[in-house]
This record gives sequence, C-alpha cells and structure tokens, in this order.
Amino acid sequence: MQNKPKLTFWQIWNMSFGFLGIQFGWGLQMANMSPIYTYLGAEPDKLPYLWLAGPLTGLLIQPIVGAMSDRTWTRLGRRRPFFLVGAIIASICLVLMPNSPTLWMAAGLLWIMDASINITMEPFRAFVGDKLAEEQRTLGFVMQSFFIGIGSTLANALPYILTFLGVVGVMKSGIPYSTLIAFIVGAVAFMGAVLWTVFTTDEFPPDDIETFRKQNAEGSIVSNILNEIKEAVADMPSTMKQLAVVQFFTWFALPFMWQYYGITVARHVFGASDPESDLFREGTEWAGLCFAIYNLVCFLVAFGIPPLAEKIGRKGVHILCLTLGGLGLLSTYYATGPYFLWIGMAGVGIAWASILSMPYVLLAGAIKPERMGVYMGVFNLFIVVPQVVQMFLTPQIYKPLLGDNPLNAVMLGGASLIVAAIAVLIVKDVGAEKI
Repeated sequence: MQNKPKLTFWQIWNMSFGFLGIQFGWGLQMANMSPIYTYLGAEPDKLPYLWLAGPLTGLLIQPIVGAMSDRTWTRLGRRRPFFLVGAIIASICLVLMPNSPTLWMAAGLLWIMDASINITMEPFRAFVGDKLAEEQRTLGFVMQSFFIGIGSTLANALPYILTFLGVVGVMKSGIPYSTLIAFIVGAVAFMGAVLWTVFTTDEFPPDDIETFRKQNAEGSIVSNILNEIKEAVADMPSTMKQLAVVQFFTWFALPFMWQYYGITVARHVFGASDPESDLFREGTEWAGLCFAIYNLVCFLVAFGIPPLAEKIGRKGVHILCLTLGGLGLLSTYYATGPYFLWIGMAGVGIAWASILSMPYVLLAGAIKPERMGVYMGVFNLFIVVPQVVQMFLTPQIYKPLLGDNPLNAVMLGGASLIVAAIAVLIVKDVGAEKI
C-alpha cells in the first residue's frame, strides 16, 4: 500500500504498546540473569557463554520470521499472529525461569524464552514500516523506544521495589523471592501488552490478495523463505551495509554492560566479594535499579529525539546519543558511591533511546516496502553477530586482558560505543531525501 493514511498519536500508541510487554521480558533478563546464574554456581568468566541464547536465537529466528511474516495473511493480519504465538511461549518461560533448581535448566529456559521473544519482536519492527508513511516513521520507532523505556524501567526496578516493600527470603537455589515475584508479574505484563496491540490495531492487506496468495503457493515454504533471504542479502542497500558497522560496535558494547554491570556494582561500589553475602544481593539489586534509571531516561527523552533530529539531522542525533552512552559507561570507573552511578546511567539511557529507534529510521527509508519484514530480520544479523563475537571472545580475554575484573569489561563496552558514534559518519541517510 503506497499511499498510507496518516495515523493519530493514539493509533501509533496502540500499535506500539506491545513493546511494553516485550521489554518487560528483556528487562528482567538483562538485570537478573547474571545474578541468577551466579546464584546457581556460574563463574564470572563463563557468563558470556550462558548469554548466547539471545543473539543465537535472534540470528536464526528473526530473518526467518521476517520472511514468513512478509508472506503471511490471516484473519489476524500479517504480523499479529507472530506477536501472539511468541508472547504465549515467552510468558510461560518467565514464570518458570526463577524456579530453576539448576544452572542447566536456567540456561535451557533462556534459549526457549529468547526464541519466543524474538518471534514476537521482529514483526513489530516491520509493523512500523507497514503502517506508517516516511514522515511518521521516526515517531513510530521512537514510540517503541518510549515503551521499551517504560517496560525496562519497571522490570529492572521491580525486585528492588519488592524488597523495599518487605519481600524477603530466598528459595533453595539461592534466588530471592523478590526475583520470583518480579518474573511472574513480567509474564502477565508481557501477555497483556501484546494482546492490547493485537486487538486494537488492524493491518493493511496486500494490494492484490489473489496474486499474493498465488505467489506464495509457488514452491515450498522453506525454499521460498530461503530464497527471499538470499535475494535480500544480495540486493542489500548501501545504507544498510554502512549501518552494519555502526551496529557492530554498538552491540559489541552492550553485552559487557548486561553481563558485568551488576557484578561490577556489587564488587566495585558495595565491596562484596562473596556471591552469597547480603552485600552482593544489595549490590546486584542496586544495579537493577541503575538499569531502571537508564530506561527511565530512555522514555523521558524518547519524544525529544524527533524535534532534535529536525535540527541536527537523524545522523547527528545518533552520534550525540551514542557518545553520551559511551561516556556514561566509562564513568563507572570513577563511582565511589551508589548514587554517582545514576549519572552514567543517564547517558546510557539517552543512547538507548537512539539505539532502539534511529538505526531503524535510517534503514526503513532505504529499503523496499514489500521487503520490509525480511530486511528487518536480516538487519538483526548486525545486532546478533557482534554479540556472538563478544560472547565467544570475552572468556578468552577476561583474565589475561581484563584482569579478571568485571569493571574493565564495562569500560571496554563504553569505549566500543564511542567507536560506534564515530562510525555513524559514514552512513548515508537516504530516507531524509524523501521527506
């Protein structure tokens, strides 16, 4: 559909609301999986291996789901069936995760949960390209960033809030009851938010539904999907290739924060040396609250990005935001008290708002509408590959180069974000020429 109607603010709100639930799932994972693994006996240098579920499931699932959703049309539309299936499975896994009695069970559940979250998330990116004209896409992706910020803030802060409200004690595994309750709440939030989008938003059918069905009936489903992905990679626009460099350094940086920030706060700021000590629990819960701060900042600044982009350009916004995020992580080195950490996390939150929106705005303007789903899926490769590289590389360098110190891992992440900001200079913003 070439002439897309202009949607109201609340229509864009409804179509993006599901991201609140998706990010509730991601937020609980990012702030709590390293502590959960540590409670279950994992060593710090082995943590990256246990985090491989996210990037590898994304690597396999998102391009396939993107291509499948491009070729799907049902009573629920094109993207919404995938929203629903992924949400059901992910919500079940969120309930089971903190009940894991062993490390292998927690790691296995993470694979299933991340696969299902990816099934839900990938079509949401294409959803914006499907429904919004070029001049509304910045708002559409920023709206997703807004809900990502809210969902993550609530998810990150919830264990700390529950402890503050009097939820105490731990299960046999050592996992606190506050974490258990937070994951159950997250499951309800995930399912409810996705259902809101499914039932309040419609989709545009293909222009010629009979031709669409005939084309999809030719050949096997698997061969059609593989050919679609192969052709998309072969015809990849230059803007997408340029963004790949930016995305590599961005998403090489972020796992260092997710994997090691909680342990860094516990050791470097709270002085905890024993994972079974109260100081370690307090430190990791405070780190979760710090994650809530960066996500709070994310949704507070999200709607400031479109007007700022009009003044300094979409590339200029992304350069500025990534730089502030890099400096925020680097500032962790100077933290002598817990509240100082919030300053650095504010910078990370500004970067996060841009990371979740601007690359997709830049990409959407450079790709063909009929391939929106598959290209959004392929674009995910530029997110998961650097994470896979980081997760295999870090155990090799953690002791010899990073000094067996989680603080140094966080610092390396900050430096990588600065490099990503510099790399934005090579990107050509094709979509800006169409406005």
